[in-house]
Amino acid sequence: MIVSKKLSKFKEIRHGFFNKKGGCSNGIYSSLNCGLGSNDNKKKVIKNLRIVKNKINRYSKNIFLLHQIHSNKFVFIDKNSKHQKKKKADAVITDIPRLPIGILTADCAPILIYDKQRKMIGAIHAGWKGAYKGIISKVINFMIKKGCEKKNILAVIGPCISQKSYKVKEDFKRKFLKKDKRNKVFFKKRKNLIYFDLSKYLKLQLKSLKITNLDTINIDTFPKKNNFFSARRSLHLNHDDYGRNISLIMIN
Repeated sequence: MIVSKKLSKFKEIRHGFFNKKGGCSNGIYSSLNCGLGSNDNKKKVIKNLRIVKNKINRYSKNIFLLHQIHSNKFVFIDKNSKHQKKKKADAVITDIPRLPIGILTADCAPILIYDKQRKMIGAIHAGWKGAYKGIISKVINFMIKKGCEKKNILAVIGPCISQKSYKVKEDFKRKFLKKDKRNKVFFKKRKNLIYFDLSKYLKLQLKSLKITNLDTINIDTFPKKNNFFSARRSLHLNHDDYGRNISLIMIN
């Protein structure tokens, strides 16, 4: 379990960015696959989720997970929410204690958010599609409406694919430049190949929203040695599926 030094200063919350180690799955899902949407044995995935929950707090409620769809949709959970059915969205916000909220990734970035005064948390699945569609601004603006203040918000960008591993096509770059010419700073050309900096893109979006208290876990999920599940690496190896990493945050 990897933690943010900045988030760890707040004893009233628990959080963690988990890699693929420490679970019970086998084969291409070895070992801590937390993706119920994968083709892994469901009983093993449920056991892995229990392992993760116990690392955060064994007495907490079950982890709240989403059916992620690379969108700009989010879910807010308060004491009146009914959340038996998994919601289609890519971010979750709550102020309920002992409810761990989780995001699954396999190269996309998990972003964990905490407002130290309002005692509100958020978790965002930020791939390029969701970020491009504005999921970060939607989450931050909603939290502000709920009484959070930008000066009190800390946002942590978790492990994700780094620029040196994120090769993209020309039409991908064109899409970003059409939206804003200043987006060219997120692209680098090397040996006639184009590479995209997802983490930098997310960081600048947060800064443009006046979120200045930031932390970044600079670990590339693509290299095998870093022990993270990676959709791109699985594609490169001709695997027909891949495991999912989980990132969690919870109010004690």
